Amino acid sequence: MSQAKFDKAVSIVQNLPKDGPVQPSQDDKLFFYSYYKQATVGDVNTSRPGLLDFVGKAKWDAWDKVKGTSKEEAFAKYVDRLVEILKSNDSAESKKYVEEIESA
Repeated sequence: MSQAKFDKAVSIVQNLPKDGPVQPSQDDKLFFYSYYKQATVGDVNTSRPGLLDFVGKAKWDAWDKVKGTSKEEAFAKYVDRLVEILKSNDSAESKKYVEEIESA
């Protein structure tokens, strides 16, 4: 998986309209977060957030679960999950995004 495809996928995920046809679930968002961090930072390198930081703990735990994943594998998993979500949506916007990723 190329850096260009990953970068394009990240751009799409970060710019999905809040009221658009493609709405990733909370689990999908945690998946994207964990593999983005793994691809860009590597293994989790911070301590787990405190007891009352529920969002922070969920993100940290998701990232920690993918510890040991290579940068290239993280790229691939991120892009593959996004393409899977887009293809299951079957809207014109989704098809446009898939074409953008595949041509990157």
